[in-house]
Amino acid sequence: MRIIFAGTPEFAATCLQSLLESPHEICAVYTQPDRPAGRGRKLTASPVKALALEHGLPVRQPPTLRDPDAQRELAEWRADIMVVVAYGLILPQAVLDTPSLGCINVHASLLPRWRGAAPIQRAILAGDAESGVTIMRMEAGLDTGPMLLRAGCPIGAGDTAQTLHDRLAGLGARALVEALAGLEAGTLAAEPQDEARANYAAKLEKSEAEIHWSRGAAELDRQIRAFNPWPVAFTRLGDRNLRIWEAEPRPGPSPAPPGTVVAADRDGIDVATGAGILRLKRLQLPGGRPLPARDFLNAQRDGFAPGLRLGADSAPGG
Repeated sequence: MRIIFAGTPEFAATCLQSLLESPHEICAVYTQPDRPAGRGRKLTASPVKALALEHGLPVRQPPTLRDPDAQRELAEWRADIMVVVAYGLILPQAVLDTPSLGCINVHASLLPRWRGAAPIQRAILAGDAESGVTIMRMEAGLDTGPMLLRAGCPIGAGDTAQTLHDRLAGLGARALVEALAGLEAGTLAAEPQDEARANYAAKLEKSEAEIHWSRGAAELDRQIRAFNPWPVAFTRLGDRNLRIWEAEPRPGPSPAPPGTVVAADRDGIDVATGAGILRLKRLQLPGGRPLPARDFLNAQRDGFAPGLRLGADSAPGG
């Protein structure tokens, strides 16, 4: 089949790579315009653009697909199908209707569980035991289209947003190729989503990353894992933000008010929460790099002793 591929981040690039290794023909690649990145704020190509150029594919980066000229050019590719993976632009109905077989989307959730921008992080935050990918036909609604293929994946106790993302990217790439084969053979039947089971996975906000120690250790552990690698969970240490990259909930009651350090050694820094103990295992102060607890403690001139209070209303030694 002749395919237009539309996507932007690394997750989408993994799917594009799978299509490059398939028998299908990619006639054009659409991706977001280059964005400033890094300390120098230099304009940087998306992972999808970089991969497409590496393979000599035509790349288009319209700021919108609502423009009639952009829609006219897209139609001129005469694609059989358009594959959309984390593209970042809304596809108007005129675009959805352009390819002869329509548009399909690779979504990082077992729909209808999590629709929207952050399904991987919201699944971890909610304590879901399973995630997965869904290949669906696209329609005007947000991730509401009928499902063509679903593939599940367990969420492990140590999974972060990054590790789950990487597994789902590979799973989505394989499912995409399988779904295209089924569409070409006419063997896939579309299944409507159950609206009663749908949840909205809102885009992450940096403010959500702040740790509130009155919550339980298990909930805080999920927060830390869901916000790794972005925006990274943090707590206040005096007038500084202390970023927490890795932690582990510990059994037993909280022997001190929430946010109180109750033990600190080479294995981690144990902090009382609203329910249980949270052991901090990898931490980062402003201007520094993430460190294992042992190295972090060795670098602290003022010490990190039991009795120290963490959080917005606390100060060192308070």
